[in-house]
Amino acid sequence: MGSPQMEACFETLIARYIATKVGVVENFIPLPLRTQLATHLHQLHFDNLLAPAGIGNTQKLQQNQAIRNDFIYWLDRKNNNAHETAFLDQIEAFIGYLNESCYAGITGYEFHYSFYEKGAFYRKHFDQFQDNSSRQFSMISYLNPEWKIDDGGELCVYQEKNTQKISPIGGTTVFFKSNELLHEVLVTQEPRLSITGWLKR
Repeated sequence: MGSPQMEACFETLIARYIATKVGVVENFIPLPLRTQLATHLHQLHFDNLLAPAGIGNTQKLQQNQAIRNDFIYWLDRKNNNAHETAFLDQIEAFIGYLNESCYAGITGYEFHYSFYEKGAFYRKHFDQFQDNSSRQFSMISYLNPEWKIDDGGELCVYQEKNTQKISPIGGTTVFFKSNELLHEVLVTQEPRLSITGWLKR
């Protein structure tokens, strides 16, 4: 497992998820790594290596900029990027902790960078596909170093008796069940950087 500090962060994220169905924690990704990941994402954007995000799974993937208009880049150990690998190591440590403490049965994952240019958004949606239930939990880690409330871009999570808006402040990580909560990304007024992904079974 990880260090006691890392495990305390994992435990807080899980406990807050159990209490409210939306786990939120600070510093899931240590600041030095966050900075490196943000720099890497900016470079990918500068080099035109990001792809327009689609909706639907592999068989039904389509682009619809009326629904979402962000850009993505899939993280993969085969990319041989030390910062991506360090992030995925952190995710694997969390999965190990989640499986051991909650018997979650997670056996895989997938994560991508998300880059929202000024004016971008993602309308209301669920993260689990109707014809594929492998996505169990959604995780979003924000990389924005100096985010202000007026910059917008909040993650808006809809629950029966509560609508929660989470500002994409660097260091914040959000964790929730992929098939339970309708959510959207509100219009951003500044470039918005994150890593988004799913724990799968």
